[in-house]
Amino acid sequence: MRMGEGVEWGLHCCLALAWLEDEAPVPTGRLAGLFELPPVYLKKQLQALVRAGILQSVPGVRGGFRLARAPAEITLMDVVAAVEGPSEAFRCAEIRQKGAGAEASAREFARPCGVATAMRRAELAWRRELAGQTLADLLAEAPPGAPGRIRRHYERHGA
Repeated sequence: MRMGEGVEWGLHCCLALAWLEDEAPVPTGRLAGLFELPPVYLKKQLQALVRAGILQSVPGVRGGFRLARAPAEITLMDVVAAVEGPSEAFRCAEIRQKGAGAEASAREFARPCGVATAMRRAELAWRRELAGQTLADLLAEAPPGAPGRIRRHYERHGA
């Protein structure tokens, strides 16, 4: 499975918003500037996080985005699901029943597909791992200089 870059963008923006919590709300353009991202596309990712209740959007001239919940209450899976959607990464099309499989008896297909079962098990483990980690965990593991670097860049490149 390959996740889109929106997940990375969303996670890094959430971390930046946590480090800039006293600056909130942070405009899209300012967030985009922190990572040299295109503001229009980033705004779509941020809106997905708003719809999921991860971010709060504040309208108006002094508007922007802020975290809607404490970092300890936002899991990595929350962000992934908000950006990528809730659908499963692997979808079994039962190709085992086509071609050469069409000659098999129906009893052979009474049990779930082994490939689908293995893929589902792996995806559940992946989802559990992401659900077990929060933004607070990422904040705690971030390099010591990251929060200051984000703040300095934000202050230097202000509107």
